[in-house]
Amino acid sequence: QVQLVESGGGLVQAGGSLRLSCAASGRTFSSYDMGWFRQVPGKEREFVAAISWNGGSTSYADSVKGRFTVSRDNAKNTVYLQMNSLKPEDTAVYYCAAQRGGSSWYSIREYDYWGQGTQVTVSS
Repeated sequence: QVQLVESGGGLVQAGGSLRLSCAASGRTFSSYDMGWFRQVPGKEREFVAAISWNGGSTSYADSVKGRFTVSRDNAKNTVYLQMNSLKPEDTAVYYCAAQRGGSSWYSIREYDYWGQGTQVTVSS
């Protein structure tokens, strides 16, 4: 069992930065690939970024590539999402999720555990 708690969301002006954190419970965190997703009301939850269990591989949605960076610290059981050059269209609730042995980072169905989400609002 893995419990995930996101933090670091808030209100920021366009062009600003935020760093989201996702703290995980359990001693098996380092065996999970981790993903970040976001959702706005009335739309499906969409993939943002993912990182492999050892941090050796990452992937990003085209909409955030070059602006967002995903990283992890297995010693601290935490995964991060550094968000720079934020745009109003980045406004959403951001969720972290964990999967082990899944076949895709991009499908929400492949993830076993989810956090409760943290709101990010970017003003123009």
